[in-house]
Amino acid sequence: MPSAGTASSTGSTPSTRSTPSAGSGTASRSGRGRRIPSTDTGPPPAPLDVRLVPAAMLGWAGAFHAVTARPAVALGGAAGCLAMAALAVHHLRREHRRRPAARHRAVSRTPPAGALLLVALVVAAVLGSAGGQVHARSSGLLAELTTLGASALLTGRVAEEPRAVAAREWETAGRFRVTLTVSEVSGRGRVSTADAPVVVLGPAPWAALSLGEQVRVRGTPLATPPGDKAVALLTTDRHPERTARPPWHLRVVGGLRADLLAVTEDLSPQGRGLVPGIAVGDDRRLPADLEDDMRATSLTHLTAVSGAHVAIVLGAVLGAGVWLPRRARVTVGALALVAFVALVRPEPSVIRSAVMGGVVLAALLLGRPARALPGLCAAVVALLVLDPWLARSFGFALSVLATAGLVVLARPWARWLSHALPRWLATVVAVPAAAQAACAPVVLLLTPAISVYAIPANVMAAPVVPPATVLGVGATLVAPWWAAGAEAMVSAASVCTAWIALAARTFADLPGAQVTWPGTVAGSLLLAVLTAGAIAVLARAGPPRAGPWLPVSALVLVLLVVPGPRQALSGILPGTGPAEGWVAVQCDVGQGGAFLLRSGAASAVLVDVGGAGSGATECLRDAGVERLDLLVLTHPHADHVGGLPEVLAAVEVEQVLVSPAARPADTVAAVSGQLAAAGAEVLVATSDGARSDGVAGAVAWEVLWPTDEAAGTLPPDAVNDRSVVVRLDAPGLSAVALGDVELDGQAALVRALRDERAPTPEVVVMAHHGSPRQDPALAAALAPRLTLVSVGADNDYGHPAPSAVDLYAPSGPVLRTDECGPITVVRSDAGLATVADCDR
Repeated sequence: MPSAGTASSTGSTPSTRSTPSAGSGTASRSGRGRRIPSTDTGPPPAPLDVRLVPAAMLGWAGAFHAVTARPAVALGGAAGCLAMAALAVHHLRREHRRRPAARHRAVSRTPPAGALLLVALVVAAVLGSAGGQVHARSSGLLAELTTLGASALLTGRVAEEPRAVAAREWETAGRFRVTLTVSEVSGRGRVSTADAPVVVLGPAPWAALSLGEQVRVRGTPLATPPGDKAVALLTTDRHPERTARPPWHLRVVGGLRADLLAVTEDLSPQGRGLVPGIAVGDDRRLPADLEDDMRATSLTHLTAVSGAHVAIVLGAVLGAGVWLPRRARVTVGALALVAFVALVRPEPSVIRSAVMGGVVLAALLLGRPARALPGLCAAVVALLVLDPWLARSFGFALSVLATAGLVVLARPWARWLSHALPRWLATVVAVPAAAQAACAPVVLLLTPAISVYAIPANVMAAPVVPPATVLGVGATLVAPWWAAGAEAMVSAASVCTAWIALAARTFADLPGAQVTWPGTVAGSLLLAVLTAGAIAVLARAGPPRAGPWLPVSALVLVLLVVPGPRQALSGILPGTGPAEGWVAVQCDVGQGGAFLLRSGAASAVLVDVGGAGSGATECLRDAGVERLDLLVLTHPHADHVGGLPEVLAAVEVEQVLVSPAARPADTVAAVSGQLAAAGAEVLVATSDGARSDGVAGAVAWEVLWPTDEAAGTLPPDAVNDRSVVVRLDAPGLSAVALGDVELDGQAALVRALRDERAPTPEVVVMAHHGSPRQDPALAAALAPRLTLVSVGADNDYGHPAPSAVDLYAPSGPVLRTDECGPITVVRSDAGLATVADCDR
């Protein structure tokens, strides 16, 4: 967007022009004599130095493809680039000899051969490095054993902190992803050294590993797709065999981070998650619902330590040492930079930010102004030479794009907005807007939606991020020797993070917080083109003018943020509460189950709670449910009971029906313990047991399956066929939820329905997320007016199967959450209707 560094006269005399001096505050007169106030002082910014941009972009593209190609191809490309560089040097030497010695050039320009030389050298360096590293990874004993599919014994150090992997429905405790830097491999009677990353998927004990620990594991490594940074993937059910402690410096860092977690233990849930997240990037304790809200409002970058955090810490250190000589300040800043990177772990974005910080320190040492864009490009090139796989890292791409957006767009946008806003407010708005505009096309590839309120949410959160960061880092450093001081610091930081949590929840709860957008390369390019077009249109329209929209916007922001006015407004705005007259909701919990049926003004019956962090609590909150008169847990698989702790913490639960299944034993025990701690009445549900029916609020319930006999005679591992099938009758609506019952259970259920001659339900929740194992006789016997399928988008089970949809389609619509999101059944003048985001 254009900046307005000068103001010109447009009167009747064409030659009359005036330029106000910097800081004068004067304004030019238009042809009508009206004074236009100018808030833009100072000279216009210097033009950007973009000479390194083509080289960095082409080097990035080269690395992106080189890590997937054969080493000979990458090395051949590097040789070709060197040949081009030699030709460019030859051409430059000829031009230099021909150039007149004493001719003045009014305009300095870089010859095309010079630009070609720079690009050729950068691409040659990146391709050569990539080719050499790919060759090293594809040779040796580890690569040989991976190709043969042979068993191997790997010894290596933990390179990244263990991360939980989403459990499949039959898994109980889940798995954890650990990246090892393998140093030794043995197999088929041979032993060899190695230096390659391998991803290990292991059981819960792998979660206890610390960064830098040396472990040994046996298994069969599998080849990863081309371009993956890890050489191989190894899945194991064995516990890790620890062989050496982490190096001393990682033990120190690990102790500091553990002490920070300890002093935040007594904070509120948001504080326990956000204070360590913002300080050192440890977001493992972030509440699932808050994480979803931060994702919906593009605030997750606050817990992914990157450039902003490095800038805050480095700025605080340099500011504190302003009285020191230049060399001492640079030394202190460099030490602080290295220490902070070690503290937060060297993720790609942190490494890039550290390199940028080094560029700033070098400029300070030399007494020259830092050139941000050339510095960013130089950092990108250096990092790609060292690690070409960064070219395929989303985190690295987002970090670079965010920095580029700030460098290229933030300042001119702030100048543009300063015509209508105070300069400080224009800067506060321009910074997140520039970062969001640059990053949005790439974020779209990760989450196929646009965060509508990302800019106001970031503007609201921005003032408290620096104090939260400084207080959190300070608490980390003092916690080992001054616990009381650290507790005071984290308490103060939690006040700041409470404001961040309020920003996330406020804007995530607004209607249309996320707009679905194609998460494809074409969709990303379309968004980039539309963003560029909008920028061009606004630039052509000229700077905005102050007007009544500014106080109106401030009033709207107060109404949306302050709890009292916001609650009053929530009853007026459409879509901020449950749909008018809602009766039932098929919650969107991904590849899991959660069906909600209204049983009172603020109460309901809930069948299953989805997986951990899948969004069942948000569904309850959006529907205005404060109490569950009945909770049905159809069977103890993670995708149906994993979210139980979150639901028990969010609402009061009166009574619970559970499956008679005894396996998986650890999940059954965990669920029993959670329900006992909540004080809910628990009944083991069978269709012919002592309590096979009852009333929950305004809803009558009846267990249709399993029978006592089936519960006792089915094979122990037939967990799905022990699913509780329940019929729910609410005023004006009857529904049957089938859980994950399989063919044997479905066939028995058909016989039971025929014997009882039960009336046809209006709504059926299809069995097992629409798996192909559906009994046609059951579909015919139920014949619902509406069939709901709770299924995750892009799941790898192929759910729902077309054959399953075809079975239920003749009796009425089949709606699925992967296409429709939450599906709400409402009362209307014509009877029952559905409200969902799909074309039905």
